[in-house]
Amino acid sequence: MTLAVALLRGVNVGGHHLIKMDALRAIFESLGVRNPQTYVQSGNVVFQAPERNLAGLPERVEKAIERGFGFRPSVIVRTASELNEVIARNPFAVRRGIEPNKLAVLFLTGNPGAAARGKLRALETSPEELHIHDRELYIYFPNGMGRPKLSVPLIEKTLETAVTGRNWNTVTKLAEMAAKLEG
Repeated sequence: MTLAVALLRGVNVGGHHLIKMDALRAIFESLGVRNPQTYVQSGNVVFQAPERNLAGLPERVEKAIERGFGFRPSVIVRTASELNEVIARNPFAVRRGIEPNKLAVLFLTGNPGAAARGKLRALETSPEELHIHDRELYIYFPNGMGRPKLSVPLIEKTLETAVTGRNWNTVTKLAEMAAKLEG
């Protein structure tokens, strides 16, 4: 069994793309996933999958949601070990005064190339601070996430890949849920 987390983009935000979490769990179960557990209403699912290679799962989930609900959100999957690596790599972990509710991790569908990374680094992002590593972008929003200078659509356009973000509290909670499911 592979322990993993699925992150859906744009689900239940602003009254759009509504899906109840029990229905989302049912979709995962219909795809052969075991013990799907959701966290909050924004499309976070911790689960066990019988297959080791989860590369095809995001598209299967996207298609199932489209069939059942008439919209197709991007679905990004990380194994529990990958999520733990994301937590371990937090570039802000050693800094004092970092507020977890102002720190976000944007999970990317793909690993952008060097040129796209260079374009992102060239953007004026102050006061936000960002660090990109593989398929994750860490952003600290010292003034809060309500009106960021660096928007998700701009990030997606610059990196040429879809992303979905979770605040640090959610990232660590999902890792805790995965550990509990495993143990």
